Amino acid sequence: MNKRNEMEINHSVQGRIGTSCQTTITAGRNKIISDEPIALGGKEEGFNPFELLASSLAACTCATLRMYADRKQWPLTGVETEVSITRSDSTTTTIFNRHIKLSGDLDETQKSRILAIANACPVHKILSGTVEIQTKMD
Repeated sequence: MNKRNEMEINHSVQGRIGTSCQTTITAGRNKIISDEPIALGGKEEGFNPFELLASSLAACTCATLRMYADRKQWPLTGVETEVSITRSDSTTTTIFNRHIKLSGDLDETQKSRILAIANACPVHKILSGTVEIQTKMD
């Protein structure tokens, strides 16, 4: 087990909203904007919250596969990951559909291993595991 898996990893972001539907999200020096679709009163000037959630899985999948292929010195020249979310309010079931496209001269054994690694990316593990949300309010 490596040190990253042994320690508790803490990530923190801050969201701030005023009188519009646009939320400024910061993490350290980084900033992004989230907004709602026009149909919901927003201006669609940033990812909506569901797109942000899907983007976490897409980004983590791409980065995890890139790092793994680099470590193995495999001829992976690119990874494209598309994630969509299907949500049912009636059953409270959420399905993440992930489609991964690999570029490079990989054999079937390498592709199979890459799929296993994709399923072990940290965000995939979080979304597949038990999630608790603890809230306090000032």
